Amino acid sequence: MERLLELIAELEEEIRAISTEDELESFRIRWLGRDGIISSQFKRIKKIEPEKRREFGQKLNEMKERAQSFVDEKREFFKREKLKKKQDSYFDFGIPAQMRFGGRHPVLEMARRVVSIFSEIGFRVVEGPEIDTAFYNFEALNIPEDHPAREMHDTFYLDYENGLLLRTHTSNVQVRVLEKYGLPVKILAPGKCFRRDEIDATHFPVFHQIEGLCVGEGVSFADLKGTLEYFAKRLFGVGVRLRSSYFPFTEPSVEVDFECVFCGGKGCRVCKETGWIEVAGAGMVHPRVLEASGVNPERYTGFAFGMGLERLAMLKWQIPDIRMLFEGDWRISESFWP
Repeated sequence: MERLLELIAELEEEIRAISTEDELESFRIRWLGRDGIISSQFKRIKKIEPEKRREFGQKLNEMKERAQSFVDEKREFFKREKLKKKQDSYFDFGIPAQMRFGGRHPVLEMARRVVSIFSEIGFRVVEGPEIDTAFYNFEALNIPEDHPAREMHDTFYLDYENGLLLRTHTSNVQVRVLEKYGLPVKILAPGKCFRRDEIDATHFPVFHQIEGLCVGEGVSFADLKGTLEYFAKRLFGVGVRLRSSYFPFTEPSVEVDFECVFCGGKGCRVCKETGWIEVAGAGMVHPRVLEASGVNPERYTGFAFGMGLERLAMLKWQIPDIRMLFEGDWRISESFWP
C-alpha cells in the first residue's frame, strides 16, 4: 500500500509536467500500456493480504481512472490547439486571385436609378414613417372610414382603436410634406409598404413604393404626362399610355402603362398581346387632400404618382417572380443586373 501511494504521488507529479503530445504518449505507455506501471500493479493484487486487497484494488482503480481521464482530456486539448493553429495560419492557395464583392439588391439599385432620373427634373427625396396613423394613411387622402381600404383584411393594424397601422402606401408622405415645407413642392418618397396580400409571383405583404408629388400654381395634367413620359424614356426607352381610372386621393386619376419592354409594343405573352404593361397609378391631387393639408385648392394644383420598385426591377431585369427578391439569395444581385 505504501508503494501504491508513492506511485499515485509520482503519477500526479508527471501529470503536472506534461506539456507536449510526445510527452503525453510516453506517459500513456509508461502508466497505461500493457506492460505499464498500473498493469503491473493489478498483477500484484493476488499477492496482497485479503484484508487489505479491497482497499488496494479501490485505490488502484482510482489511479487508473485518473491516468486515463487525464490522457483523454489532454489529447482533446492538443487536438483543439492544433486545429486553432491551423485555422489561424491556413491559406487556401486554390482561391482565385480576383476577390468577389457583393452587389446592390435589384430593388435598391432600381430606387437609386429612379431617384437619379427624377432629380434631373427637380425632384428631391423625402421620407415618412412606416408606422403611421389612420389620418395620414387614409383620412387625409380622402379615404373615409367606410372605404374598403380601411377593412382589417386589407391593412396591418397595430392599434386599431387609436388608428395606428403599418402604412399601405408612401402616399402618407403627401400631407406631411405639404404641412411641413409649404409650397411649391416637388418631391419623391421612396419606402417600404405593407398590405395583407396573398403571396404569389407578383404579390408580397411587404413591398417598396416610390411616390411622386408636385404641387404649385399652374401645375397641370400636361405636366404629369410630360414627367411620366420623360421617366419612361430615360429608364426603359419606351412610350407611355394613360388610361382613366379611380384613386380616392387624385381626380382625375389614371393608370399608367409603359410600352412592353419585352416586345417593344408588338404584343407578346408578358403583355397579353396588348403591347402595354401597367406600371403606375397617377392623377391630379384631389382638392380634399389639398384642403386637409391646409392648401387652397382654388389657387394651387398638383399631381401625384406612385409605382412599385419591385415591379420596375422585375421589368428592367426580367425577374420572373417577386418572391426571388425576398429570399436573400446573393445570386439575385449578381444575376439580374451588371
